[in-house]
Amino acid sequence: MSQDKNLSCRDCGAEFVFTAAEQDFYAEKGFTNEPGRCPDCRRARKQANNGGGFGGGRQQREMHEATCAACGVQTQVPFRPSGDRPVYCSDCFRQNSGSRRY
Repeated sequence: MSQDKNLSCRDCGAEFVFTAAEQDFYAEKGFTNEPGRCPDCRRARKQANNGGGFGGGRQQREMHEATCAACGVQTQVPFRPSGDRPVYCSDCFRQNSGSRRY
């Protein structure tokens, strides 16, 4: 059984407790390294990384206008349509994706 450990934060130098429950969670998830940052620095780092919008700080995809080949509605897709393949709105894509053969 694990016991609480005192660790030192690599960012602010503060001492924090790595609890037995956290250690068990880390072991269950297969994590091999102990946390290097205190909860406050982890929270601040996570918030700074997520500051760019949704998706963990990644930039939002560039969307392109297209006309659905099935129903004719104007839609946006995350790729530039080349014109050599049909483009579907999300509803038509969902309906057709189950019947596709590979």
